[in-house]
Amino acid sequence: MANWIDLGRMMSVNAAKWPDATSLADARRSFTYGQTEERTSRLASALVGLGLGKGDKVAALLENNTQIVEAYIAAAKAGLVLVPVNFRLVAPEVRHILEFGDVKAVITETEFAPVIEEIRRSLPDLAASVCVGPPREGHHEYEAFLASGSPAGPGVQVRPSDPWIMLFTSGTTGQPKGVVRSHESYTAFYLINGIDFRFHRHEVCMNVMPLCHVNSTFFTLNVLYLGGKVYVHPARSFRPEEVFGIIARERITFISLVPTHYQVMLGVSAEERARHDLTSIDKLLCSSAPVRREVKLGIYEMFPGVKLYEGYGSTEAGIVTTLLPDEQLDHLGAIGRESSGTDFIRILDENQEPVPVGQVGELYSRSPMMFSEYYKMPEKTAQSFAGEWFTARDMARQDEQGYFYIVDRKDNMIITGGEKVYPTEVESVLGAHPAVYDCAVIGLPHPKWGDQVTAVVVLKQGRTATPAELMEHCKDRVAGYKRPREVILIPDADMPRTATGKILHRILRERLAGR
Repeated sequence: MANWIDLGRMMSVNAAKWPDATSLADARRSFTYGQTEERTSRLASALVGLGLGKGDKVAALLENNTQIVEAYIAAAKAGLVLVPVNFRLVAPEVRHILEFGDVKAVITETEFAPVIEEIRRSLPDLAASVCVGPPREGHHEYEAFLASGSPAGPGVQVRPSDPWIMLFTSGTTGQPKGVVRSHESYTAFYLINGIDFRFHRHEVCMNVMPLCHVNSTFFTLNVLYLGGKVYVHPARSFRPEEVFGIIARERITFISLVPTHYQVMLGVSAEERARHDLTSIDKLLCSSAPVRREVKLGIYEMFPGVKLYEGYGSTEAGIVTTLLPDEQLDHLGAIGRESSGTDFIRILDENQEPVPVGQVGELYSRSPMMFSEYYKMPEKTAQSFAGEWFTARDMARQDEQGYFYIVDRKDNMIITGGEKVYPTEVESVLGAHPAVYDCAVIGLPHPKWGDQVTAVVVLKQGRTATPAELMEHCKDRVAGYKRPREVILIPDADMPRTATGKILHRILRERLAGR
């Protein structure tokens, strides 16, 4: 029987082989593999010392920093399940995730500690909070907590099939759902990505994408698995001139970004870019949305000789397809073909029957070996779900060469700046306003963000509300990236609906996209 080596054990291996090689760095400090091995072993021991046992959940409400990477590794060593929480969420959203995920402890930082303090009384199972930053009442101070653990580690036996990470993603109803991924599922992807991307131990990855996202768990941690260096950059601080400077100073070889990032970088003058030595960049990944031809050409001009990859996947299924460097300009708009060595893609109709190549069908993802995940649902339902087909509900077509092209998003998902927004969640917030009769949230094209979150609202008869008032209503109820950037007021007669009264989001997008 195969015995996959998880990241916790691989870090121990790398520390033994290259103890003085840099593993983690940010703008303030850096750590070698030897130091990271000791720090994560101590953190794992300290977490177990709280009374946590195998399979217990530990949340990480942190911006991008070295501590959240340490939390991933420590959880792997301790047999715990890490629950990374999007730092952009507001208190009610965070509480839902911690409650839904049965979280026993949380690692946070000074900026977000008030959120934990606000919701803690309503979470009786939350036994402890560890806070990065100055000492704070009601929280363990991170460095002191870490130092209290044993450098020998917790001595927990971790199996490849054990759960490691519980990521939250919105389903078709807009409510976040927990997806638990095992150690072996990640190890398999690290090996596949290592082959596809030709990662090696001299790789220097700059992490810009939020470390609470699946993208970072697949690529940033992949570089650590193979013995490379990770430089962590704040996700909310993407200033292109600063990024160019970091690339030159740290000799960055790989970055994973979304189209918005590349468009911002291309907005910098060629003269300014020429001030920085960007020749260390060997490969780049773009995901979350298709890349237009002119953007690709701009990337090639900005980073001559770069190997550009595009990826399609999901939190639940992982990497599904990859468009390789030699396919970029010949297959514009494609998301790639079937991933290396996997049996991921089939086009099926609603009866699970294959659809002929070239026709539009639903894109289903399947991986018996790697998809050892589950949703938090009744046991009987979970058992029937295990090993079965999972649908991302994206409409796609396949050409005669086997390349897939996303046609439409069946559930009206909005992607703004790489972040996914589900209309139902925002609509429920707007619908709670006393003046709102009905509303629809759609994504309209935006040159920088990809999609702009836009609300189309029908007011109740006799009630008034301005667009500004409705946007203010959303301010403390949903995360900033989910809030409407524009509110359009229309009469009910202009709201397109089905015969049963359901709003037709697609028609609204078509009407308003060309304004």
